[in-house]
Amino acid sequence: MRLAIINDELSQDIDEAAAEAARQGFGGLEIRSSGEVPPHLMDDAQLTAVRDSVARHGLQVVGFDPPALKCAVPRTDAEIAAVRALVVDAVRRAELLGAPFVRVFTFYRDGDPDPVTAARAAREVLHGVPADRVPLVVETGMRTNSPTMRHTLEFLDELGDDRLGILWDPGNSVFSGWDPVPFPQDYALGRDRIRHVHVKDPDGRDSYVRLGEGDLPWPRILRRLADDGYRGWLSLETHWRIGRVLTQAQRDEPWGDEFTRGGFEASSTCMRLLREMTRTLTEVTASPDRPGDAAEANA
Repeated sequence: MRLAIINDELSQDIDEAAAEAARQGFGGLEIRSSGEVPPHLMDDAQLTAVRDSVARHGLQVVGFDPPALKCAVPRTDAEIAAVRALVVDAVRRAELLGAPFVRVFTFYRDGDPDPVTAARAAREVLHGVPADRVPLVVETGMRTNSPTMRHTLEFLDELGDDRLGILWDPGNSVFSGWDPVPFPQDYALGRDRIRHVHVKDPDGRDSYVRLGEGDLPWPRILRRLADDGYRGWLSLETHWRIGRVLTQAQRDEPWGDEFTRGGFEASSTCMRLLREMTRTLTEVTASPDRPGDAAEANA
């Protein structure tokens, strides 16, 4: 497994974010906002500057995170066309960055998750989108119609497009309230379709905290991913700030200094912790005496 971080969790200055990632021994940056500009609004010159900075620091661009399908379910032809245009443009931007995927959501839910209705709308939106050029991955999104792996699989099954994979974010599942314990059972449902993983640690539905101090057993999760042959990226999406808690609006639109402020110190701390967790993987051997191992092996 390879380590990355979403750039604006560290800094709005791409050079500063890339330098810290390289210093910490991380291999990549997942691109969201930079220079106070949201990902879907950066012009080609800004995207090129981001790409070049990442390469200059010896890193890879590991993903592109526009707010694709991060809106209400479109109902009219005009709404569908507008959402489609954002996705098509995101594919073009990802190509320019050299990103291996575009992250998409499943629309904001109105009440309980409805992945089937969301998938039917997404099928119309994605008609004609060149997903063969840059793959799309569907995130388990906190306020969307797929807050858990189970919901995401229902969405993908109804969508019927095998080109799409899963971006597993168990922190979102906990924070959503729909699955306070998404590992190991929920993980096991879709582990073969995971293409990317976001790492953050929730404290229930209140806030995100320092990695290792929240509700998710990240050392066990990382060991299980390794045992299951996951060789993709682990992208830190800290969402923890020292001395303040991100608002829902800041989590919904995570770009600009209001979102990033205070992230450098918090994220640097969590990067070190994540690096230490992954380094110990080779030292940990499966033992039926350890709590949870037998259940995880059968999940």
